[in-house]
Amino acid sequence: MVSIAKEPLEIVLSNYNITVTKIRNESYKEKKGVWWIHTSEGFKILKKISNSEDTLKYIISAVNHLRSKGINIPKIIKTKNDNDYVLINGSCYVLSDAANGKNPSYDNSREFKIISKELARFHNASKGFFPLENTKPKIHLGKWVDDYQKQLEDMNSFYKRDFKNNQSGEIGNLIIKEFPSIYKRGENALLGLNREDYKIWVEKTQKTGGLCHQDFAAGNLLLTSEDEVFILDTDSLTIDIPARDIRKLLNKMMKKKGSWNLEVIKTFMNYYQLENPLSHSEWMVVKYDLMFPHLFLGAMNKFYYQRDKEWNYQKYLSRIKEMSAFEKTLSPVLDKFESLIPTRKDM
Repeated sequence: MVSIAKEPLEIVLSNYNITVTKIRNESYKEKKGVWWIHTSEGFKILKKISNSEDTLKYIISAVNHLRSKGINIPKIIKTKNDNDYVLINGSCYVLSDAANGKNPSYDNSREFKIISKELARFHNASKGFFPLENTKPKIHLGKWVDDYQKQLEDMNSFYKRDFKNNQSGEIGNLIIKEFPSIYKRGENALLGLNREDYKIWVEKTQKTGGLCHQDFAAGNLLLTSEDEVFILDTDSLTIDIPARDIRKLLNKMMKKKGSWNLEVIKTFMNYYQLENPLSHSEWMVVKYDLMFPHLFLGAMNKFYYQRDKEWNYQKYLSRIKEMSAFEKTLSPVLDKFESLIPTRKDM
């Protein structure tokens, strides 16, 4: 294992034409890390990337495409040898400019509008991007049905186990009670995604190109005093339809509020439509993706596979209860979703 003290930061930074005055660690895990680099010309950000070199090449090419289309992503600083990164002992390090600003708030109506429109601008700008041959892209395009089916059946196997012989105590009792309705909703979502709407959007994106951020949220955005938005944390860029980001952002926003809200969803959809208009068919794909119980299944998965070693039993129980209650508030949105779909581009 590599400890933070053994990271070759001085060697990495010697590859750049900068004068370093101070280094401060922001976060660190064995395969990735983030450091603030104080230089005579201001702050820079150094990242140790967990992706392979070929995947990093794909991410950099995607970032360059988005920047060329007017999306604000911190500029990657070239090395003395005009490279985009430094490769040492099989690990890649990327140095970039540091953006200035604050994280926008979902609760501020002006900033909520900015977030919604910026996601649409991001998706619109991603059109025309296709991965280079010598890169290894992340791709979720066209894989939803198979992936979701596997997730649903995987958790169904744990439900059946606990139903037959409860090995999970209070959590098992909760799963036994709640999972049948969750499973049914997952099946209905898959029926919707198996229709032509999803296939047509996938085929369209295969021809036009397209990217998803995968964590387009307030915590990964910086809003400047001039209301410009800088998008951070592009390490997970994937090729997929915009619905993926829309679903993740809406889940995150609504979870923060504690329940789903029709007016917030309607407002978001109207703002999004201004910058990247979707068809009625495409919005229906968003509906079916929202219908699939991603959050409840995720909480189950985290418990059954003990994915967070720092969580105790009560923490897992609390999370599953929270996701169960939250998922139930989605029904009114699903029932009225079609009435929320924008009918005009010039709202």
